[in-house]
Amino acid sequence: MLPRYKRILLKLSGESLKAENSTEPFDPKIIEQYANDIKSITDLGVQVAVVIGAGNIYRGMNEAESGIERAHGDYMGMLATVINGMAMQAMLEKIGVYTRLQSALQMDQVAEPYIRRRAIRHLEKNRVVIFGAGTGNPYFTTDTGGSLRAIEIKADVILKGTRVDGIYTADPEKDPTATKFERISYRECVSKNLKIMDMTAFTLCEENKMPIIVFDMNKPGNLRRVIEGLNVGTLVSE
Repeated sequence: MLPRYKRILLKLSGESLKAENSTEPFDPKIIEQYANDIKSITDLGVQVAVVIGAGNIYRGMNEAESGIERAHGDYMGMLATVINGMAMQAMLEKIGVYTRLQSALQMDQVAEPYIRRRAIRHLEKNRVVIFGAGTGNPYFTTDTGGSLRAIEIKADVILKGTRVDGIYTADPEKDPTATKFERISYRECVSKNLKIMDMTAFTLCEENKMPIIVFDMNKPGNLRRVIEGLNVGTLVSE
């Protein structure tokens, strides 16, 4: 089956890399599953960029309680995203996928600097490009960083991998009566207060007509099913 999308940006949360009830930041089995799923779509010729959050290593803390000011804490989070990017890069290369890690903060020993045209060239050469360090600026989330990078590289879609199989009327883990949306507009998401991404990221996607698919990344093979256009997850578009 021919892939529906040629170039995608896969957005993963940092928390997704750790096992439930574990104090370890990484579960190698989860990272391996994600890497195999990414390889399965690069084998179809899909160009893949990846952005990973930092929640498994560092979560922004209340400044009054921690004594760490917001900007300083955000830079700590950016460094954590690079660590997660290195973990994913190592696993992808272990299974034979060529990768490049690009950082919005300069750290020449471990990552290339983020250069838009170079990132696109890597994608054209079928290398998986992992974007680290968010936008390089405090006060912006990795959702915003992912949305910005997707728009810059002219991705066809943002695939937001979560542990839930789409967008629901309420949290399905807490409310058994919650129903799933197969498709929903940007405006409906805002009016129903469905927190898919932070508003800065969401507004960027809406203004640039960047579709988002929210799907369950923890189910092996789901990423390929999305790419093949099967009815997986929830599509957010105009």
